[in-house]
Order: sequence, then structure tokens, then C-alpha cells
Amino acid sequence: MNTDISIVWLGALASLMAGLATGLGALAVFFIKSLSDRLQDSMLAGAAGVMLAASFFSLLLPGLEYGETLVGTTWGAALLVIFGVLSGAAALFYIHQKLPHEHFGLGREGPSAAHIRRIWLFIIAITLHNFPEGMAVGVGFAGGDVRNGYVLATGIGIQNIPEGLAVAFSLLAIQYSRIKAFGIALLSGLAEPIGGLFGASLVWLAEPIMPWTLGFAAGAMLFIISNEIIPETHRNSYKTLATFSLLAGFVVMMFLDATLG
Repeated sequence: MNTDISIVWLGALASLMAGLATGLGALAVFFIKSLSDRLQDSMLAGAAGVMLAASFFSLLLPGLEYGETLVGTTWGAALLVIFGVLSGAAALFYIHQKLPHEHFGLGREGPSAAHIRRIWLFIIAITLHNFPEGMAVGVGFAGGDVRNGYVLATGIGIQNIPEGLAVAFSLLAIQYSRIKAFGIALLSGLAEPIGGLFGASLVWLAEPIMPWTLGFAAGAMLFIISNEIIPETHRNSYKTLATFSLLAGFVVMMFLDATLG
């Protein structure tokens, strides 16, 4: 029993360290003096690229692997993940429709009964993405191979650095203070240890729902990329720059996932 408890706390601690790496990336906001419209669009598009790559390589592909192990067939795994993707996109769409919110640059829309910061959808998507990553770390430890858990946590932690950078710069681009941008980016990563504790302590529950959970997070992120970020980065005269910034963010995150995942 003591061994089981130690494994649970190892999983939670390792996922906590991985989550804190978002703050390491977010520190860069303190070294930027000002953001021009050109730089804002570039940073937002780069964030979209990072999120897009994370959706595929950190969420969808692992989800398919978990699903195939769970159900034994590729098509069955694909259906589980597809259900998760559509659920995640539908959930973000529902929130988008029902709550007052603001687009990154177009201003508030929706019901005016309450004031919801325009960044909520973005933060929700990032948080949803970090939770199943933490679950994967926790499950890795609970599976009995502690070394595998450490390797997974290290890889995810390094991947979280550009994610923290992307979140912080996106917040900075919409007039959040540097301290707030850093703090929110750091907090978004702290969903990871919650997922890690859940995965390590309730592996019997976490493993079966992993394909759906990973797909759900990917669907939420894909929705916010397509519905919010890309349209905003194409409003001004920097469409080409935004496109190549998205590609840059994508390939950087793809490289990190391919080499560290």
C-alpha cells in the first residue's frame, strides 16, 4: 500500500514539475518592451501553430494509441477519439454561444448580463489540453515503469515551455499586464498535476477514458484555433506573416513532440 501511495505522489509531483514549465516559457513576457500590431498578429499566429501541433502530436496520436490498446482495433480507437474531438468542439461552441465573451480584437459579443474576459475560451482550451497530458504522466507512473513516467514528464515539461510562451504572449497582445499574462500562463499549466494525481491514483478509470479525454481536449483546441485565433490574425495586413508564424509554431512544436514524446 505504501508503494502505491508513493507512486501516486511521484506521478503528481512529476506532472507538477511538467506543468510549472509553462511558467518558464512565460517569463519571456518580461523582456519584451512593446507589441506592435505586426508582432501581435505574429505571436497569436505562432500560438495557434503551437496549439495545432499539440492537438495532433500530444493529444490525437496518443489518444489513438490508447484507444487501440483499449479496444484492440484501429477503427474502434478512431471512433472513440472522433467522439472526443466532436464533444470538445461542441462544448466550446456551447460556451461560445451562451456566455458573454470577446474575440481577441473584435470586441465583446453575446449576452451583456455579465462581463466575461475575452480570453476565457483560450484559457479553457489550454487548460483542457494540460489536464489529459498530466493524466498520461500519472498513468505512466501507475503502470509500474517509474523510468517511463519520468521520461514522459520530462518530455511534456519541455514541450510546455513554448506553450507557456504562446499563452503569455497571446495575453500580452490583448492588453493584459505582463504580471497577469505570466500568472495566467503559469496557472494554465497547473491543470497538469491535477490530471497527474487523477491518472496515478485512479488508473483503472483514467486509462479507459483516455482516448475520449485526449480527443475532447484536441477538439476544444481546434475549435478555438479556427474560430478565434486565425480569423483575428488575418484581420490586418499581415496575413502572410501570420501564416508563416503559424507554420513556425507548428514545426517547432512538432519537432519537440517528435523528439521528446
